Amino acid sequence: MLLFLVMKLGIDIVGSDHGRSGIGSYVQALVQNLPEMEDVTYELFGAEVDRYTFNSNNENIGYKSLNLPDSISGDRLWHMFRIKKFIRNNNYNALLFTAGSRVLPRMVEIPTVAVVNGVVSRVLKRKNDIWTSRMLIPGLKKVTKIIAASQYIRKDLVNLGIDTKKIEVVHNGIDHSMFYPREQIDNSTVLIKPFSIKRPYIIYASRLSHEEKKHIQLIKAFTIFKKNTGLPHRLVLAGSNDSYAEKVHAVASKSPYASDIFLTGYFPHENLPELYSCADACIFPSVMEGVGLPVLEAMASGIPIAVAKAGALPEIAGDGALYFNPDDINEFAKVIEKIITDKKTRQTLIDYSLQWTERFSWVKTAEKTIEVIKKAIEISK
Repeated sequence: MLLFLVMKLGIDIVGSDHGRSGIGSYVQALVQNLPEMEDVTYELFGAEVDRYTFNSNNENIGYKSLNLPDSISGDRLWHMFRIKKFIRNNNYNALLFTAGSRVLPRMVEIPTVAVVNGVVSRVLKRKNDIWTSRMLIPGLKKVTKIIAASQYIRKDLVNLGIDTKKIEVVHNGIDHSMFYPREQIDNSTVLIKPFSIKRPYIIYASRLSHEEKKHIQLIKAFTIFKKNTGLPHRLVLAGSNDSYAEKVHAVASKSPYASDIFLTGYFPHENLPELYSCADACIFPSVMEGVGLPVLEAMASGIPIAVAKAGALPEIAGDGALYFNPDDINEFAKVIEKIITDKKTRQTLIDYSLQWTERFSWVKTAEKTIEVIKKAIEISK
């Protein structure tokens, strides 16, 4: 029987990439919007370096630092061998694992909720990731509840043998105080320190991490678009360099329009609103998205979007996007041309997107997350 006057919720932020990834952005937004409740206190736990990364004005949120090596293998080993003792020593009533698609223990003894923002089956297909099959899948089967960030992720988990009854879909939100249409900007150059980006441009914000992100296909389609139209647009690829970056840079350098392709490297999330607002369009060709948060943020910023007809993107973007097959380079190039030159299509997409994105809110996401955690506690009684 679980009886307590004040619930102490432990929030595991290990695996959130110090805020420099989609999971990191999720954690930051969730923490900032956790509801202030008399019967709930929160304690984040993670590396000491992240003590001030995920901040909030909520006085009910504390922080417990862990001595961790800065590596995914170190994070996983801690969850395998040390987390049970840590939980007992800190008297948590329930746990929230924010990186539930990356690091998770096999089992803990209190009510637990894992947030899954990634497509686990795609991780399983990659070579040399034995941990996912031997630790992550059993861990997901043992947790009390799972929060899936989309119906697409929910279906993926069910296909992996996870009980559908334990999965709740809670979409990510949007910070509407950051992402909204700006007034018409006439400047020919966007100055976002340390960057100076010449307009007009097309934006794709995503880490250079895997071939399924389709950066190379975008560069090839952009090259055809430039050749066919002669338009002055540049292509801005905003995202951290990762395992696939070298190949992307090589293809970009060989394009006859290499001088119009700008790779920023890591781009601070707080500066994305201006980057989106000044763009003529957002092109998102990734076929591995379980969330697609950058798509929602671009839509809320009042620019037209075109996305791959794959993953969770049709669910997330609705009728507010042009869809394409990123592996059909000629089709891809035609979609870029249409979204840049067809004024009627552009305005239709923008109008729909602004209404569509009103339903997404981080306040709602945080509130629904707490509801799921309370359900997990009830189940465990």
